[in-house]
Amino acid sequence: MRDPGRRGFTIFELAVAIVIFSALATVLLNRLNFYQEMAEKAKMESELRTIKTGLQIKLAELIVTNRQAEASKLETEDPVRWLDDKPPNYGGSYRSPPEAGAWYFDAPERQLVYVVNVGNRLDLAGPGPKELRFQARLVKDRVQAAGGPVEGVSGVTLAPVRPYRWSGLEGWGILPRVLQPDQRDAYAIS
Repeated sequence: MRDPGRRGFTIFELAVAIVIFSALATVLLNRLNFYQEMAEKAKMESELRTIKTGLQIKLAELIVTNRQAEASKLETEDPVRWLDDKPPNYGGSYRSPPEAGAWYFDAPERQLVYVVNVGNRLDLAGPGPKELRFQARLVKDRVQAAGGPVEGVSGVTLAPVRPYRWSGLEGWGILPRVLQPDQRDAYAIS
């Protein structure tokens, strides 16, 4: 029993305050982790869009200068090469172990690789490291020419090598909710 002249907390009141504080801290840390991952996703998508834009500009330059035959090198070379300013987290050639939160180019595989930093809500198809891999692919169309239909390059895209999805983050980014390698047109950013 509490003495009316004494001030302070009872053990019970202190325990209740600790439980409430712990619950609030847990919720706060969970939200903080969510927003960190959401920020990483947005940054990765923005950098991916910038790299794709660099590829598109290079392709446009090749088409305008009538060097469309050289477009196939866009599928094999490092797409970051075509940027004036490389992303600050670009690590160059892929190395092991890679640094989390960085972009690399895996030359033997001809793939642009982003190594995920947080990735608690990242769902990847199949086993493997938390890496998002993209491959440059030319978009080809048949056009009518004087001698008949001719296949020509009409665009370039960065397609994911394996499907991935940021679960719980849908609607928070600029890319479609699920990226499949066979859905290049759905992923094509105009």
